[in-house]
Amino acid sequence: MGKTVDVASEKKPPVKRKDSQGIIALFLKNVRKDKIALFGAVLLIFFIMVGIFADFIAPYEIRDRHYNEEGKIRRLEPPSAEHWFGTTDVGRDVFSQVVLGTRTALMVGLLAALLVTFVGSTVGIISGYFGGTVDAVLMRIVDFFYAIPFIPFVIVLSAVLNPSMWNIILAVSMLSWRTVARLVRSQVLSIAKRPFIKAAKVAGAGHTRIMLKYILPNVIPLILLEMAFMVNFAIMAEASIAFLGFGDPNAASWGQILHINFVTGNSRNAWWWMGPPGIAIVLLLLSIFFLARALEEVVDPRLRRR
Repeated sequence: MGKTVDVASEKKPPVKRKDSQGIIALFLKNVRKDKIALFGAVLLIFFIMVGIFADFIAPYEIRDRHYNEEGKIRRLEPPSAEHWFGTTDVGRDVFSQVVLGTRTALMVGLLAALLVTFVGSTVGIISGYFGGTVDAVLMRIVDFFYAIPFIPFVIVLSAVLNPSMWNIILAVSMLSWRTVARLVRSQVLSIAKRPFIKAAKVAGAGHTRIMLKYILPNVIPLILLEMAFMVNFAIMAEASIAFLGFGDPNAASWGQILHINFVTGNSRNAWWWMGPPGIAIVLLLLSIFFLARALEEVVDPRLRRR
């Protein structure tokens, strides 16, 4: 007699699914293997620690003026033991300004990136999942925001509202979500046609459940990658806006340091005033870019090293 096989009791092969733990594990594995990404991680941690403990690291306030033994202002003094990055034309400590500017750069970059990725991902998932009229309307809204130039928009916004760090975050967020929305939509269009999505619909799953449980986990790597790029864009945008003179006058900013340096005409003879904030911007952007390389391998398996 042949043995009867209980089909229901047979073990089915596990279905591969992108969950947050698997993404994080693969990302950390890529960082450990990639020396450049590891260097970026160490560098980014350094900037984060400086930003968190900026008040304790900076020896002076950003607007404090310093005088020598003769009672004269320390104008444009080169780096010394007392002032590591030298002084400005009015005797202010450049090192303290750069340290406190780290917090501003990180806050603008992180908050703007979070807002951008949330709005862009939500629009992209809804547009790609429903398609049809919903997709057409949302993409026309995206096209409208693409037609707005960034720098003129920020200048007008600064003229209407008081220049502040929050207005810069608002300006970056209002015009940057469009790119995230298009990229997420393009991936959702492919995912929405796969069999497991159709099976979920047949099983009676609602639209919200399908988008959150089945579509979102598959686009999280792309969302995180775009978020990393948006952090870079927001930091660079804040520095550019502050360099043009539309930044928050009450907050320490690397772009504002460079702005005052150029406006006062000391960009050539006071290298210690211009160099540190410029180098800090470059290093912070590179650290995030190096980490994004490791995250990009999670998004695209073809880039993974064997």
